[in-house]
Amino acid sequence: MHAYVKALTKIASRYAPSRMVSFELVHIFKVFQLLDKNGHISRTMLCQELGLGEGSARTLLKHLKMQGFVSSTNGGTRLTEKGKALSSELLQSIPSENNIPKCSIALGRFNYVVLLRNYAFAIKSGIEQRDAAIKMGALGATTLLCKDRKFIMPGSYNNKDSLHKEPHIATLLIDKLKPEENDVIIIGSDNKNFRIAEFGAKNAALFTIMDHEKHGNFLINT
Repeated sequence: MHAYVKALTKIASRYAPSRMVSFELVHIFKVFQLLDKNGHISRTMLCQELGLGEGSARTLLKHLKMQGFVSSTNGGTRLTEKGKALSSELLQSIPSENNIPKCSIALGRFNYVVLLRNYAFAIKSGIEQRDAAIKMGALGATTLLCKDRKFIMPGSYNNKDSLHKEPHIATLLIDKLKPEENDVIIIGSDNKNFRIAEFGAKNAALFTIMDHEKHGNFLINT
């Protein structure tokens, strides 16, 4: 099991029976991304970037502190050494992202793409990723597999390149994401804003990782 899978699960767990957790795994991932990029972040900026209320952001930071991943000072919240190590491992699995224009495979007004490194083996039909994106309020998600330098839809029997008629989109994905063989590309789409599309794509990627780890452990234990 990846160390970050267990860590993310702990962060997202509630600590009192009467208190429901008001944030998702994708919000935790976004915090690590923000801190990795900026070094520190204020609670106000955190609320703006995550789209969470003050109380939810405070609870999220509390859970991160309880697990020893962040510390707070007057200068804002920063990653601890433990947090930096976890962030580094997490960002190796989801290393790049970008927004893309509307095209045949990204049907929303706003579209955001993330790269999931070397997880093609864990993709079934792509419906699971779509549902994970919808859970975050997105219109849906499109999943592509990187095979033989082509972008292939899951379940494609002839390995047809889904972007053969749109080379400009293929070039954009290659330039921005730097995909490799057996990587997964997930495009979150929405008609409201980029944040929802972004969170949809990232939640689909996180779901893929967590679902694989869950079933992998079940098979080992049985």
